[in-house]
Amino acid sequence: MRAVVLEELGGPEVLKLREWPDPEPKPGELVVDLDFCGVNFMDTGTRAGFFVPGDLPLVPGVEGAGRVSAIGEGVSGFEIGDRVAWVLVYGSYAEKVAVPAEKVVHVPDDIPSDVAAAMMMQGITAHHFVNESAPLAEGETALVHAAAGGVGRIVTQLLKLRGVRVIGLVSREEKVAAAKEAGADEVLVSSGGDFVDRVKDLTGGEGVHAVFDGGGATTFRPSIEVLRRVGTLVFFGPLNGEVPRVSMLDLPKSIKITYAVFADHIPDQEQLCRHATDLFDKVREGKLKIDITERYPLEAARQAHTDIESRRTSGKLLLDRSR
Repeated sequence: MRAVVLEELGGPEVLKLREWPDPEPKPGELVVDLDFCGVNFMDTGTRAGFFVPGDLPLVPGVEGAGRVSAIGEGVSGFEIGDRVAWVLVYGSYAEKVAVPAEKVVHVPDDIPSDVAAAMMMQGITAHHFVNESAPLAEGETALVHAAAGGVGRIVTQLLKLRGVRVIGLVSREEKVAAAKEAGADEVLVSSGGDFVDRVKDLTGGEGVHAVFDGGGATTFRPSIEVLRRVGTLVFFGPLNGEVPRVSMLDLPKSIKITYAVFADHIPDQEQLCRHATDLFDKVREGKLKIDITERYPLEAARQAHTDIESRRTSGKLLLDRSR
């Protein structure tokens, strides 16, 4: 089969399309013929030396959707030809991938495979944030960083379904429309930490109940500044610069800070299915739109990484096996 392979760490140029051995299912695994796989910042981190799951060479990529083509010993509940999606399974930049059955969900007949692949990591991340990390109530206010991006758009939509007022931040004027389309009530253009006064003005000086911050080092402390008393900072930006160390004694008010460890969002298949099923239901009902910005052939994985790291894209990027 063909696969995108990392033989060394570095920039997008180290991603190379190679012939790679077809996977065989071990006990507890499925082999899936891939239709689409998602492109994530976790993948760029693997390529650069973060989140490296083993020795090189290796195949990056952690999510996708396709059809079951082989079933390992001890697996029940799946049949050959079933449409499935998975997340947090390395090796997904390939035509076939072996996945533990516990990390797989069935894709409903009325959900397209590209949508299923696009919503697994970002959708489950956003769902965890909104329902567990900072479950805001109707009438409360949130600040969402990168509100035109993949996670930001989904967070915004899920917050609006809860009746939350959303102030969106975007890095460029051309991204304002996308954030508003996702439901943001107000959208601010900010390239760093210059949003504090404007957010306080929009909240009558009180600040917001929660900040969803994937911005990294430049936005960490400003995000704390715009929180109101006992507000929550949901931080998920470790790839965007080192996060400053914070002494509890330096905090200006009583707040809560939570850090997202993706594997802990879905500690077992029951939690995975719970998150995914609710997301599928909301897509089916027209309450949630999964925005797919671009589809690339496997051989264009380098370009996909270049594009996502440029910060000029919005929505989800996918690798498409059929192209």
